[in-house]
Amino acid sequence: MTAIAIPWAPVPARRTVTERPADEREIVLAAQRGEQQAFAELVRRHQRRAYAVARAIVTNHEDAEDAVQEAFLHAYKAINRFLPDQAFGAWLHRIVANAALDVTRRRKVRDADELPETVASPFRDPAEGNELRRRLKEALDQLPARQRAVITLHDVEGYKHAEIGKMLDIPEGTARSDLHYARSHLRQLLGAVRSGL
Repeated sequence: MTAIAIPWAPVPARRTVTERPADEREIVLAAQRGEQQAFAELVRRHQRRAYAVARAIVTNHEDAEDAVQEAFLHAYKAINRFLPDQAFGAWLHRIVANAALDVTRRRKVRDADELPETVASPFRDPAEGNELRRRLKEALDQLPARQRAVITLHDVEGYKHAEIGKMLDIPEGTARSDLHYARSHLRQLLGAVRSGL
């Protein structure tokens, strides 16, 4: 694997265990100066978490990828408006959440036009063969997009209510309320599954 030389930092002959990666603030500043390698480094650092945020909101792999791609494009265009003293990840995750919500809205409009007889999921997790996982996914899909996003971001991804509120541009109290209603709705939907086990 070849190391990418970052123009503003000396390239060491070997990286030792005690060395720390470049400060993210420096990378953001370089990206704001138009250094494309710097923005590529930001993408590399945040792409997995960005995908997790998008996947928490949308119902399939392709829509999550679309949302992440749109979000990174938006972030690239808006990088000069970002204040480098803030957390880049929080700013980016809010953009990702908004992009994912936009993808969800567009999907609803498309799906209203075409009602397929069967819905095939092009992305298959190896554990999806499990009946409980299948029913959980079906139940999550029945939740409103924002509730689905809140419960997944909180219970699966481990975000706090305040972080979720910032990402989804809602008050912290609304995030708490959405989480409560999402859990309650899931309990109702999954009640028959629990009694059948």
